[in-house]
Amino acid sequence: MNDTKVVIVPCSGIGKSYGTVTREAAYDVVEDLRPDETQLVALSMLVLGDETARAAVAQLPAVTIDGCKLACATKMVRESGGTVAREYAVLDAYRRHREMKPAGIAELNEGGRQLARALADEIATGIDQMKRSLSADWADSADSEAEKSAESAQSADDSSSAEADNA
Repeated sequence: MNDTKVVIVPCSGIGKSYGTVTREAAYDVVEDLRPDETQLVALSMLVLGDETARAAVAQLPAVTIDGCKLACATKMVRESGGTVAREYAVLDAYRRHREMKPAGIAELNEGGRQLARALADEIATGIDQMKRSLSADWADSADSEAEKSAESAQSADDSSSAEADNA
């Protein structure tokens, strides 16, 4: 379960600083922080109904990064049959890091780049926690299955012993 990739779906807020922050944070996660554990799915591909994008969000846990309260990335993943494992909002990150005020659209200012990196670090930490949790859940279910098998074997042995005693 630890080798399962996580899909990152950022906001597409073109023309908005917060939308640019979401995309930059997603690129930081996918290209620099967790390249082997994540894959980027463009929100626009989900909106267009792209089968590859829809399959990715349907089959893998998704992390969404929204740029505003409309939460388009989160809504679209769910509408595409996906499961949102974690949701992040740039506005929440900005509230925690008021000193990092984003400005710019095509190119973020220093505050925007810092905010994107801080958000990317939060997302990478969240992915690590999520993967540990998935591994623990998998191990717990494997242990549970092993216990059930052992109980079944013991039950079968008990039945065989009882049948032998009765014979």
